[in-house]
Amino acid sequence: MEIYLIRHTEVKGSKTICYGQSNPPLADTFLDEAAALKAKLPTDFDAIYSSPLLRCKLLAEELDFQNIQFEESLMEVNFGTWEGKLWDEIPQAELDLWMNDFVNRTPPQGESLINLNARVLAFLTKVKETQYQKIAIISHAGPIRCTLAFINNKPLKDIFEIKLAFGEIKMINL
Repeated sequence: MEIYLIRHTEVKGSKTICYGQSNPPLADTFLDEAAALKAKLPTDFDAIYSSPLLRCKLLAEELDFQNIQFEESLMEVNFGTWEGKLWDEIPQAELDLWMNDFVNRTPPQGESLINLNARVLAFLTKVKETQYQKIAIISHAGPIRCTLAFINNKPLKDIFEIKLAFGEIKMINL
């Protein structure tokens, strides 16, 4: 099965805001980024899956995809009480504690990378059981990196070595 992993386009304040499962506004370049993506993608997908978060939903709609299946398992990691805050506003001691073991630790009232990975792998298992030959998945850096780490046998602790730009497409075989 061919899977096209599509990361959403850029959001405003992407480098300064902790926005995991919140819905920040899209960058002013959204329409141009979506058009560039559309030009690179095939049109004969058997199924389209998308995170229900606004930045993915709007991209799926702008790409003119039909019969989009919104999957909560494709949502970005939940940053709990950090959601929507500027990274500089988050107490450094909390950040340090999380960064020392971001695979297993959770932000306050949030989700760990282990939990994110588990829901992404459960989704992939479900998709693998279908008869689809070619699918598109519109998601976020976290779920896409978990997928790529799984496919490439990369430990989760090295997940940030996987470079993934806004609006980037990665094609894998599952």
